[in-house]
Amino acid sequence: MCGIVGITDHREAARLTHLALFSQQHRGQESAGIAVAQGAVLRVHRAMGLVQDVLGGLDFTAFKGKAAVGHVRYSTAGGSLLENAQPLSMQGVRGAVAVAHNGNLVNAVELRQALERDGAIFQGTTDTEVILHLVARAPGTYEEAVATALQQCRGSFSLVFLVISEGRTRMIAVRDPWGFRPLVVGKLGRGMAFASETCALDMIGARFIRELEPGEMVVAESGRMSSSRPFRAERSAACVFEQVYFARPDSVVFGATVQAARTEMGRQLAQQMAGVKADAVVPVPDSGVHAALGFAAASGIPFQMGLIRNHYVGRTFIQPSQVMRELSVRMKLHPVREVLENRRVVLVDDSIVRGTTSRKIVRLLRRCRVKEVHLAISSPPIIGPCYYGIDTPAEDQLIAANKTNAEIAKFLGVESLTYLEQDRLLGAVRTAARRRPAPPDYCTACFSRDYPTDVPTVPLGRVGRTSLPVLAGGTA
Repeated sequence: MCGIVGITDHREAARLTHLALFSQQHRGQESAGIAVAQGAVLRVHRAMGLVQDVLGGLDFTAFKGKAAVGHVRYSTAGGSLLENAQPLSMQGVRGAVAVAHNGNLVNAVELRQALERDGAIFQGTTDTEVILHLVARAPGTYEEAVATALQQCRGSFSLVFLVISEGRTRMIAVRDPWGFRPLVVGKLGRGMAFASETCALDMIGARFIRELEPGEMVVAESGRMSSSRPFRAERSAACVFEQVYFARPDSVVFGATVQAARTEMGRQLAQQMAGVKADAVVPVPDSGVHAALGFAAASGIPFQMGLIRNHYVGRTFIQPSQVMRELSVRMKLHPVREVLENRRVVLVDDSIVRGTTSRKIVRLLRRCRVKEVHLAISSPPIIGPCYYGIDTPAEDQLIAANKTNAEIAKFLGVESLTYLEQDRLLGAVRTAARRRPAPPDYCTACFSRDYPTDVPTVPLGRVGRTSLPVLAGGTA
């Protein structure tokens, strides 16, 4: 994932973009950046590192302007490089434009190859740069060019463009017709604010208006907002993994409060595991906490914080290499012996990808002489790679795609392993979205291999490791 922000028609656009990015740090920890409209030019600052490292010491008096876009990033298929840090920007015959992108184009390789044959020169390896080249070559106004460019793209994209053209500054926000990735808009004084999650709007005091609809393009200028739908309608495919793991618990994503969805997943797990004998329900913090609370409430087994997280260590899932992921587990989690010793434990986590992290966590518990470990996962088995922006690896690295449930339990060293059934997962997120008139249909391709679009023929996880073409993804 990545986090994107756009603020327009506000005198403190740059400072507020910084704060909004800070609240979305969980969506990407490799690089951060900001672009600000200053008269007829764009001023851009981006670097590798966390938001506070990149923007914390920035002299915002030199970044005065009433419109800004920002980005936090993690890479998907590769390309953890400064050249891929966003926002990306260009100066064209129509004026200047900067873009922040959350998503992943499944046809990016073929688009890039066609552009290169036609003379395009690329600086980095991200599919966001492909989008900028398509925009530069499309006719008409920037709004028309963005629509024409994106009509050629397949896959996931939530985008915010900052445009300076014909003496005007405006913002274009657009969401792919499948609606894979979230994008919300709020009112901020006389201006508008766009973000990946509602927690970013809360951080800067913006009043949430609504989520952009799948296939919608919004243009914000002078405190006004116009909407169009330039894409052919597609089946709804909101990423259910946003609810399972990625989004912040206090955000509302796809019409559902994430905390409520995860708590309901835990309740469903408890019903599925009715009769399990245990002394404590222990979450893997932080993403397993709310599911564990739901499990404890439904089962009557006491909730206990048997693992304490060091919050100065980032998410292990986002770490760019497997070695760093494994080291991060030991730095990140510490067991509480008094809670665990000689006890039967239901260990609740959100997902299992390769299984190596879960195995290390179980070993931490065993060192505390836990009597039994019953691992409860608040999502179904991950059996297929994601092509839409979640960093799940190639199928041969997914433990559930290559081992039976019993074999996984043996590998992890647990007495039992239970995954939440897919129907129960979908029921949980729809229950949490019950106030929404029509909850979206969700993409469950990582659990079912039912992909909403054609997928690349190059195996995921092998693209971008050795040679071009390298497409690291807009989430990159």
